[in-house]
Amino acid sequence: MKYRKKKPFFFLSSAFRRTGAMIRLFKVKEKQRELAENANGGAPVKKQSPGELRLHKDISELNLPKSCAITFPNGKDNLMNFEVSIRPDEGYYFGGTFLFSFQVSPIYPHEAPKVKCKTKVYHPNIDLEGNVCLNILREDWKPVLNINTVIYGLYHLFTEPNYEDPLNHEAAAVLRDNPKMFESNVRRAMSGGYVGQNFFARCI
Repeated sequence: MKYRKKKPFFFLSSAFRRTGAMIRLFKVKEKQRELAENANGGAPVKKQSPGELRLHKDISELNLPKSCAITFPNGKDNLMNFEVSIRPDEGYYFGGTFLFSFQVSPIYPHEAPKVKCKTKVYHPNIDLEGNVCLNILREDWKPVLNINTVIYGLYHLFTEPNYEDPLNHEAAAVLRDNPKMFESNVRRAMSGGYVGQNFFARCI
């Protein structure tokens, strides 16, 4: 069997040299960019995570109804934690104001934001601790969804509460069996008062 002569090694090594040179060039440019950003003598600029970059985009593209508002209690430098207030303009919860906290992961949008209701509310899909039952925050979350979608989903919970997927089972049973009593309970809770053994602060 004839021995096949191997290709000269310099072809491979020269390719590695070109790749290495490119990597070094990228590193030099990145270092120059950082030095330029820090030329004012301030603290080093913190690199943003992919989640922060995506969240910036989401917030810049928000298109919310007038009944919803977003605020940043920790300032615009901390976008990963913010609050959304919802004031339904129809349905059982008309006129109430409900505050939600959002905590966004650095790996967002590959993980749904963590959302809690800070306003104690009598609602079949929100329990008394503020946990929210919304499918797009759980099994139906997909990276193509965004903050705008979540806020509209929360708003939808107030205009069309769903007794078939409850967290507050007592409220869900009343909504299913006696909608008039459910409406009365909601108004009592929003006005500030007791529903059963639970007290609700005024939010209307």
